Amino acid sequence: MIDRLTLINFKAFQQADIPLGPLTLLTGLNSSGKSTVLQALALLRQSYTSGNLGYLDEEAGFLLNGEFVGLGTGQDVLHDDFAGDDPLITVGVAEGPYRYEWTVDYAPEQNLLPLMSVALPVSEEGSQSPEGEAALTPGYFRNGFQYLHADRITPTEGFPRDHHMAVRRGFLGSRGEHTVNFLRLHARETVPEGPLRHPAAAGELLLDHVAAWMGELCPGVNIETDTIEGMDSVRLSYGFGEGALASRHRHRPANVGFGLTYALPIVVACLTAAPGTLVLLENPEAHLHPRGQTKMAELAAASAAQGAQLVVETHSDHVLNGMRLAVKRGLLAPEQAVIHYFRSAGDGSGAEVISPRLDHDGLLDQWPKGFFDEMDHVLDQLLT
Repeated sequence: MIDRLTLINFKAFQQADIPLGPLTLLTGLNSSGKSTVLQALALLRQSYTSGNLGYLDEEAGFLLNGEFVGLGTGQDVLHDDFAGDDPLITVGVAEGPYRYEWTVDYAPEQNLLPLMSVALPVSEEGSQSPEGEAALTPGYFRNGFQYLHADRITPTEGFPRDHHMAVRRGFLGSRGEHTVNFLRLHARETVPEGPLRHPAAAGELLLDHVAAWMGELCPGVNIETDTIEGMDSVRLSYGFGEGALASRHRHRPANVGFGLTYALPIVVACLTAAPGTLVLLENPEAHLHPRGQTKMAELAAASAAQGAQLVVETHSDHVLNGMRLAVKRGLLAPEQAVIHYFRSAGDGSGAEVISPRLDHDGLLDQWPKGFFDEMDHVLDQLLT
């Protein structure tokens, strides 16, 4: 698991060490640095997957535009008031006692920033990291990975049928575009015993639990996926009701509203995240009613409790409260649920990070100005 992210001269951060936990919630005003955290983690994974990390040669560096993120060129990612004499950019992670850092040279018009140095991981006790591949690669490079952007799939007639993505890589796509095909191919796999199993699920299969968690958004919904003959596409349909009350007709995604299809990749990603998987989620609350937003946080907490690591960007107080309830109910220990509130530092150094802590009752030790306080401001005005 990633315990800490280090950023130097990267986008909103002149220098920052940001603790992460099994479930980390990022919130704050727009353009305050929340997305930078997700992008930095995805950038490292993207650069490693493309073969550009770990070797100091002319083809090594940060690949700014790729499968997970498109960040532009060097001038788009260098902090405005960079620290140090030379404009170097560092991104690093810590896993347990080991710390991994990569520093690249600033090249304003390039989308592959040249790798300048790799910090060999050394434990806090001074011992070297394990031999072999682990010497230059943190565990999250080798484990499962999902990154679902805020711009996800919308109701449509067909979705891609890509066997390589859905089976060999198990990647849902940054927009969740491979989710329907993934679900078609993995529907009959078993959800492991544990908090991810929904008590209302009809059985132990993945499709049963997807339907049960989606039922928290729309009671009685069920899901079917099948191929579209003669095309490299798959079809998604919804039904409603159970037993004698079940509808005889299937419904196209476009005819059941926006929220169900938009939330489907989130549900599948959480349910299928094996222990050690890193899941990055942007705005899981999008297009959902308040109860559904709270349930998405409960699902994310269940996934973290079952061994995955989730980093969630949100603007929803319902997602925050769902996380707090998960702690109060004992699904996660307080130290496993990390909260960061981002705002402008006001001194030109970029983003400032404030980290309220939870206790066993889900109560926060501080409530910074601007941290989910708009409801109180509006009520004060209404009552004045």
